[in-house]
Amino acid sequence: MFGYVVPNQSELKMWEFDHYRSYYCGICRELKEHHGLSGQITLSYDTTFLALLLTSLYEPEDAKDLIRCAVHPAKKHPTSRNVYTAYAADMNVILSYYSCLDDWEDEKKTGRYALARLLQKKALGLADRYQDKMDVIKTNLDLLHQAEKASETDLDKVSGYFGEIMAEIFAYRKDEWEATLRRMGFYLGKFIYLMDAYDDLEKDKKSGSYNPLLSRADHADFDEKCKELLTMMMAECCRSFEVLPILENLDILRNILYSGVWSRFNAITEEKTGKKGREDNV
Repeated sequence: MFGYVVPNQSELKMWEFDHYRSYYCGICRELKEHHGLSGQITLSYDTTFLALLLTSLYEPEDAKDLIRCAVHPAKKHPTSRNVYTAYAADMNVILSYYSCLDDWEDEKKTGRYALARLLQKKALGLADRYQDKMDVIKTNLDLLHQAEKASETDLDKVSGYFGEIMAEIFAYRKDEWEATLRRMGFYLGKFIYLMDAYDDLEKDKKSGSYNPLLSRADHADFDEKCKELLTMMMAECCRSFEVLPILENLDILRNILYSGVWSRFNAITEEKTGKKGREDNV
């Protein structure tokens, strides 16, 4: 359910993408140092966005470095690290752990169960710092699992559970920006859940797996309605974002929110259009 909150690289300046990438690599280093190789496996673009957002809002001092790694052994590349990259790495491990457990309960995916076992000690070891957040994540994933078992078709309800998870993660601390960050995270979480359902639709249709969009998939205006719904979610998310007093990295963050998050949706619709065109020409 992760990997949709990405930059549109083609619309970023080269230095902007390199700057964004330095936080991605910074989180990777945090994961390696604090959670080992199994932690690194969980690295995602979604929590990179979170780290960049919180960094831009609260403006901490970055620790910058040039490193080599297994993925880029030939050339050193920059990393940016601070308290928020460390926080994003911790949230990545916790989210991945509970998500893997949920996938095991839902579809008995052995690979996800194996990863959950690897992450268990690391994730539960974070309880002293994040017990309240872990309780919110687990509670809402349980509610989501129950809704999926019941074949719930209320999109607002099922997406809302994941929205609550992201709202809790975005609210780093209790301050004047907590409510705004929660609202932003809530609607971004709903977008991610619905985008994931749209992305998995054909696969779930073939396998018979739960998908809240399946009951609507045969409607003539299905794709248009999905885009309208996703647009509503991102409009609310961006409305909250624009309230935040952010100056640093503003163009990068806007690139992600206004363009990058639509990358997968555009790829799916282009594929559908191409497929329909080939069928019409037969």
